[in-house]
Amino acid sequence: MQRNFTFRVKIGEYELEIDGTREEVLKTIEELPNLISNVHKAFEIVKPKTVTTLTVRTGNSKDETHMQKYPKITPTENCEEAIISVLKTDWGKWRPRTIEELREALQANGMNHSSRILAGALIGLAKRGKIRRWNTDAGFVYILVEDEVLGLKGETA
Repeated sequence: MQRNFTFRVKIGEYELEIDGTREEVLKTIEELPNLISNVHKAFEIVKPKTVTTLTVRTGNSKDETHMQKYPKITPTENCEEAIISVLKTDWGKWRPRTIEELREALQANGMNHSSRILAGALIGLAKRGKIRRWNTDAGFVYILVEDEVLGLKGETA
């Protein structure tokens, strides 16, 4: 009767566990460089390509002015469409955004939706699975679900 043999290693943020008979595990470890290369290539396809610019300007006055460049989107009256457009940009994909950051990005594009409308739109999009929402120390944050990022909206497997 062969016993299960488990090999687990964690390097940085990556963790790998191989389970099976001792012979199977050792054979898999020999093939590991090729396996890792293939896995890395597979995930490289879904990794969002992001570039973000943050500009900090210091005025000569006592007050320091911090300016962040927000993405340019096509203005729309529909708050949900505006949110999706902002989150589809590199700025929106770079990291999850707070409601205040989204409000500022929309305002930078000339769209001044009330707090109530913005919050309702975000909750509705999250309930319909268009965006992900979770609570952090900074409050709720929002980001597109991966299907939206990859452009697979409406497609099913």
